Amino acid sequence: MASLARFRIPRRLPLLHGVRSIQTTADTTQLLQNAPSDDPSVPFTVKLHEDSFHTFNCDKPELEVQVTKEQLLTMYRQMQTMRRMEMAADALYKAKMIRGFCHLAIGQEAVSVGLEHGIRPDDRVITAYRCHPFAVMRGGTVTGVLGELLGRQNGMSHGKGGSMHIFTPSFFGGNGIVGAQVPVGAGVAFAQKYMGEKNATFALYGDGASNQGQVFEAFNMAKLWNLPAVFVCENNKYGMGTPAERSSSNTAYFTRGDKIPGLQVNGMDIIAALQAVQYARKWAVDDEKGPLLLEFVTYRYGGHSMSDPGTTYRTREEVQRMRSTRDPIRGLQRYIEEWGLATEQELKQLDKDAKAEIDAAVEEAKKSPEPLTKDLWSDIYIKGSEPPFMRGREREEASVFVLYCLDEVTN
Repeated sequence: MASLARFRIPRRLPLLHGVRSIQTTADTTQLLQNAPSDDPSVPFTVKLHEDSFHTFNCDKPELEVQVTKEQLLTMYRQMQTMRRMEMAADALYKAKMIRGFCHLAIGQEAVSVGLEHGIRPDDRVITAYRCHPFAVMRGGTVTGVLGELLGRQNGMSHGKGGSMHIFTPSFFGGNGIVGAQVPVGAGVAFAQKYMGEKNATFALYGDGASNQGQVFEAFNMAKLWNLPAVFVCENNKYGMGTPAERSSSNTAYFTRGDKIPGLQVNGMDIIAALQAVQYARKWAVDDEKGPLLLEFVTYRYGGHSMSDPGTTYRTREEVQRMRSTRDPIRGLQRYIEEWGLATEQELKQLDKDAKAEIDAAVEEAKKSPEPLTKDLWSDIYIKGSEPPFMRGREREEASVFVLYCLDEVTN
């Protein structure tokens, strides 16, 4: 396993108030002590690059971060698993086993995994259509995600929702309408405050959704009511297949909350991502300061969706350069090896384990049957959360309606 290339190519972002560009390399964090303890659960201290964060009307998070060997190895394994799951979805789509829309997050693994390690089980997460890793991290399964993509009964929504409609009790889904999840996330945060819960809601959106009016309306309400909402922009530079500078007059997304402070983060270094999420949660929950904007500067290797080759608005050389010099998994791999946490062979074994898990999940998902047409009106709510009754068609009436639709399609 080759170590991360040391050659650095500057990432050009607009300068904000004369400061330097945000650091987006994956391996600039330094160990602050000679050797971590042999005990994998004992914390040790590392220091992030000084340009890992930029701020707007708030202080920077501490650059010194405490991590453990156990945590870093877990995050490495999870990032490898999430990437392989997305690669499996890519292959299944190209084999025409997945139909419809499919948006993958290959290259952005430090955001989903870093987020999960910085929040609590009862916090809430809601995002857009690049949602598969978040669904798994928030209590779902790889088989459940792949089964849903394939339209099978063992999918997380029993094959009835598809790529953008996957939920758990603490994950409020991928959402297909651009930006629509942001006001819903503000509503979830409102419910948390109303119920007196000491939790936050993290509402994620892409740079392509950042110009939606409903996003700014949600910002306004969240600030008016001082909601425990963290609005997270995953800035992969090419939202909806459009370079950011062509769609946004202000591409410093963390500054666009008006009265809401903001934090821009190196989204390619998982330790920076983890520290930023912990900072945001403390801001919104423990310190009760209200909403905060996070902007993760990250990168996706594929196109906007499976129907987008991703090379009409950027070069193949750019994508390859990012893969070889700034990959978040390889960056964490370098930390683990150089800090003496695991050997190259031990990491290779984790890679093999991740591949075996995904291969088994693909086969399990394929074996599951498709949903029964007679069950189309069920599974509207997560099991155990259903209301005592639901308005709409009666069971018998629904059966007749389904048969009518099938007859129309066949004839």
